[in-house]
Amino acid sequence: MNMNANAMPKEVIETQKAALDAMMAMQGSVFGGFEKLVDLNLKVMKATMDEMSQKTHEAMGVKDAQEAVAMGSALVQPSAEKAAAYSKHVYDILSGVQADLAKLTEGKMAESQKQMTALVEQFSSHAPAGAEGTVSMLKSALAQANAAYDSMTKAAKQAAEVAEKNLHTATATAMKAASDASNTAKAAGRRRAA
Repeated sequence: MNMNANAMPKEVIETQKAALDAMMAMQGSVFGGFEKLVDLNLKVMKATMDEMSQKTHEAMGVKDAQEAVAMGSALVQPSAEKAAAYSKHVYDILSGVQADLAKLTEGKMAESQKQMTALVEQFSSHAPAGAEGTVSMLKSALAQANAAYDSMTKAAKQAAEVAEKNLHTATATAMKAASDASNTAKAAGRRRAA
């Protein structure tokens, strides 16, 4: 009995160390995602500034209305494509962070489930006579909690898959709309010129 009393603090210390390691891993994942977002935004800002400078110089060289319309319509589609690409990059970064956090959480949950199962088994093997009902209730509650967690995990994965499909569909729709708008603007510019 004395041996178990000494082992318990060691188990508590190991559990706390594992929890701290998991928290640090989660923080590392979130910070890594934040770094990627900052890097992406800096690159986008630099590219936007460079493009604005180039387009400003081009605009200064416009000589008539037809060139102005052509230049305006030429800006529509690339801007939409860039916005879609940016959104995709942001989504990929956030998806990666979410996947990392899900892996870490799933690992901790699996470990916790094993520990709880071992604890219930230990309790049941040392339970006094007449406690079979309580042991049965604990085992049933643990099984139901595990089943509920598995169901929630599956539902979350399905929701993420649906969200990704919807993002791809929305991106394709936005790109088509931008292309159509660009083509319409070009056609209108040609009609005005004629």
